[in-house]
Amino acid sequence: MQEQVSKSQFKAKALEMFRQVESSGKAVVVTDHGKPTIEVRPYRDTTRSPLEQLKGSVVEYVDPFEPVGDDDWNALA
Repeated sequence: MQEQVSKSQFKAKALEMFRQVESSGKAVVVTDHGKPTIEVRPYRDTTRSPLEQLKGSVVEYVDPFEPVGDDDWNALA
């Protein structure tokens, strides 16, 4: 479970919380009147190639050579 702190606690100890997030890698959720409002988490570089981003995203691979829709293919005949 993520650590939760109130806005007032976060304001008083923001730098300490930033260092804690940096060192542990765990996010901290800042709450306002008990409701989560902000999540402070470590920065993750998302500069990946398009193939890396798509890796593992195919859910099902059935009949890859079959036409998607019969009507579109017959329109050219």
